[in-house]
Amino acid sequence: MKIKAVIVEDEANSREILRSYLDKYCKNVSLLGEAATIKEGVKLIEETQPDLVFLDVEMPFGNAFDLLDAIPDRTFETVFVTAYNQYAIDALNSHAAYYLMKPINIDELINAVAYVGEVKVRENALEGRILQPKIKRAEGKITLPQQDGFQVLEVSDIFFCKADDNYTEIFLKEKKILVSKTLKYFEEALSDFPFARIHKSYLVNIDEIRKYKKGKGGSVVLSNGKELSVSASQKANLLSFFK
Repeated sequence: MKIKAVIVEDEANSREILRSYLDKYCKNVSLLGEAATIKEGVKLIEETQPDLVFLDVEMPFGNAFDLLDAIPDRTFETVFVTAYNQYAIDALNSHAAYYLMKPINIDELINAVAYVGEVKVRENALEGRILQPKIKRAEGKITLPQQDGFQVLEVSDIFFCKADDNYTEIFLKEKKILVSKTLKYFEEALSDFPFARIHKSYLVNIDEIRKYKKGKGGSVVLSNGKELSVSASQKANLLSFFK
């Protein structure tokens, strides 16, 4: 698909390099404009409504996170382009789709654009629809370790699991259970069942997802009405479960 993009970067030389790479190696990207400051970037994004924003982190009079805060209801994907690797965690928490280090590696740039293209195709096809998973219902049992022994649950009764430090909250149809295991433990324990990690905090029963909504990173609505955030890094994996 054609991806509409803008560049928000204060260094003219960096903008020129990225523009040249996109023109030469990413033919499906249509560059709508460039901005050198946060204020100009916000205006450009509001005017052009891009699919993708290439965003430098450090800029005069603010940084990338100030720009993202100024556009809370965003539907575009963000690719951070920076010389500073210490922002990786903040970028992840801001639902960045990709994190490119300067000088830009062409293969990584191609991968970033391909990832965004895949996500956009899938979410455009699925947004607002009643979702039909490509997999069968979760059928089976899982054993939950407890201080006084263990409890056996039907996997199909689990709506989602939520991380709580070294504990995990398991949300069932009528109650929730707190278990002294990490979310990573349950991600592995449920790997043979249709569960997807959609966020650092959430592991979801695919069969309970009813809708997908675009947004910062997107969100899913479950059959019980609960809405959960989706991180940009997990979008493609989640959307691959659906027709």
